[in-house]
Amino acid sequence: MPEIPFWHIDAFAPEPFAGNQAAVMLYADGFPDDATMARIGNENNFAETAFLVPYAGPEADYELRWFTPECEIRLCGHATLASGHAMLGRDGTDEVRFLTRRAGVLTVKRHGDAYEVALPAIPTQPGEFPAAVAALGAAPEAISRSGDGYNVFLFDSEDTVRSLRPDFSALGAMGDDQFICTAPGRETDVVSRVFVPGAGVNEDSVTGSAHAVLTPFWAQRLGRAQFTAFQASQRGGLLTCRLDGETAWLGGPCVTLLEGTFRY
Repeated sequence: MPEIPFWHIDAFAPEPFAGNQAAVMLYADGFPDDATMARIGNENNFAETAFLVPYAGPEADYELRWFTPECEIRLCGHATLASGHAMLGRDGTDEVRFLTRRAGVLTVKRHGDAYEVALPAIPTQPGEFPAAVAALGAAPEAISRSGDGYNVFLFDSEDTVRSLRPDFSALGAMGDDQFICTAPGRETDVVSRVFVPGAGVNEDSVTGSAHAVLTPFWAQRLGRAQFTAFQASQRGGLLTCRLDGETAWLGGPCVTLLEGTFRY
């Protein structure tokens, strides 16, 4: 029976039961097969489970893959931040690099009492998505799309974003796209909600990959490279966002709720 080191971490959370939950699992001798990782992701039933394997090459410290309860995904910020929190605590270092299959090498570093994770900034272009607008149930001021599944809907106010009641079945039928709804915030520069029903997560709690999209999107509109953001989910999450060339640096604290051994 395999015995795998396991962490349950709330990412982008200053205290327990906030931010976004992630499971982090460290394998010493390579990833298990995809079917097993999918079953573990479903068993954990968090937005993402991060699977780590030590990497011997010079460009990274660990390999990293992410699974939702439904599928493997191409990029996850909060579970990468959680993985950094776990490995920096375990190894006693200040920076750790993760080699991913579709997002390159991602870095997590200590930043005061919290952490920053570097994700590739994802540009978007103005577009249309009438089916998604109908499913969201409110008309945005503008729509911007990346072409690979990230869709930004700019609304007039935080109140409008908070009041959205999407048709999750309709959104889920459009695939595993992210539907990122955003507006200027009242207490932070930016507010958002993020829906990903096609990947098994109707509303995500705090979404790093969505803020890799929102960082260049809002940096252009605000006229500055750094701003604060709040994801207005039920759990809620506060982030700092900083655009550095083609990199989005997302900052926030993490809390470990459980550390132990996963057996199967």
